[in-house]
Amino acid sequence: MFAVLHIADFALHAVLRTAPGPTGQPAALFTAIGQKSVVVATNPAARAAGVETGMSAPQAVARCPSLVIRAPQVSAEIEARAALFAIGFTLSPTIEDTGPGTCTLDVRGWAPAKIPVAAATAVAELGRLGLPASAGIATTPLLAWYAAKRASLPSPDSTHPGVVVVTAPASFLAPLPLASAYPGPELSAVFERWGLRTLGDLTALPRDDIVRRFGAAGLAVWTRAAGGAARPLHPVVLPRTFAATMTFDHEVETLEPLLFILRRLLDRLSLELIAAQHVAAELELALRFEDETETAHQFRLPDPTADSEILFRALHTRLESLRTATGITGVDLRIVPTRPLVRQQGLFETGLRDPHGFAETLARLAALVGSDCVGTPQREDTHQPDAVRLVAPASVLPPPAEPPLHAPLGPPLRRFRPPVPAQLEFTGDRPTYLWTPEVHGEIVYQSRPWHRSGGWWQPDLTWSRIEWDIGLAPGGLYRLLRRGGSYFLEGEYD
Repeated sequence: MFAVLHIADFALHAVLRTAPGPTGQPAALFTAIGQKSVVVATNPAARAAGVETGMSAPQAVARCPSLVIRAPQVSAEIEARAALFAIGFTLSPTIEDTGPGTCTLDVRGWAPAKIPVAAATAVAELGRLGLPASAGIATTPLLAWYAAKRASLPSPDSTHPGVVVVTAPASFLAPLPLASAYPGPELSAVFERWGLRTLGDLTALPRDDIVRRFGAAGLAVWTRAAGGAARPLHPVVLPRTFAATMTFDHEVETLEPLLFILRRLLDRLSLELIAAQHVAAELELALRFEDETETAHQFRLPDPTADSEILFRALHTRLESLRTATGITGVDLRIVPTRPLVRQQGLFETGLRDPHGFAETLARLAALVGSDCVGTPQREDTHQPDAVRLVAPASVLPPPAEPPLHAPLGPPLRRFRPPVPAQLEFTGDRPTYLWTPEVHGEIVYQSRPWHRSGGWWQPDLTWSRIEWDIGLAPGGLYRLLRRGGSYFLEGEYD
């Protein structure tokens, strides 16, 4: 069995899917942008409004004033072709690039009842990607292509939407127009004089008589009219690199159209990752600008994935704060693949429930307060109190540290953050009275001062402090701090 995925008016829909806008609007593809260009393809809404191929731009606009005019775009067609292949690889590892907007799949080995359901799913997925498609299933590639063309008509005889399964080839082929077999101008004129209008009319004649009269050309037409024969496909190789590029006809100046294009690219790349049984570890995005410069952005994913929604959220979060001096003329998106990580976590090992959501929240915070103010505190290798630095949070929480060999002695210190400014009275070099807005009283007990310093080898890291432990007459034990000529109440002992 063979299946064919077919996109009618492929060049037009390849361009339409790259521009945000309402669906179902009349649209036509012209040879170029200008009054002298002519229509080469139309969508159903434009055909319903009277727009036909071969019309000039003024004629087409006169028929349909709301007509959307588009010109061919090579990069859009390449991207749409890759999207078609990505969907094809979800059905079969053997697919053939049969023509623009058409690929043939070898589905031998599938259970016959499952093939139409899978084909309908592929058609729906292509529609979600902005490519209205149809599918045909038959015993030969050519017959499947006839069925896919039949499925693209407004009301085909089909149980599944957009899919036609040929179970009786002779009765299916008989009413099809003779032009479906591409007889050529010379043979078309002869067949018309004979009164042959359909494929069934031609195949009703003996094949040997057609061959004796018209030779190899007649045999080829008769064979095509009979549905062709099973033949080996010329398979397309599964992509080994996951990259996409798009060049814009007009420079992009806002974030919304850029995100629309990136979403289209990611939808296709995620399908290719799934077909290759890989996941994305990193995203690399390059933006090309109108002044012929470009910038590169690299995004390391917290957890490898092939989910297009998660990949899009990562790009969206990073690009929200993007500011450019000129318009964007093109994008290059590349995915660094890796094998899915499969491992069994430890019994007491705890991982993040949603590492991508956590990373997205951190990215939004970094955009608001700066990347140097977001992270997990980590103590530095120094005796200076509160000496910490921010590091990237771990994706897997480490197990709790072992308890110290010797339990800490003495009461714990409840630190004030920030330290409370204090005023002192001295008798000689001994503090005797403390006053702060919250705590004041006579100092009845004090330990001798401890001098601590460090960082003397680097001027910007030098620090020095003097500490006392004091007791007040009203009650309470506190730590007194002198730093830079000022006094502070640093904390209270429980």
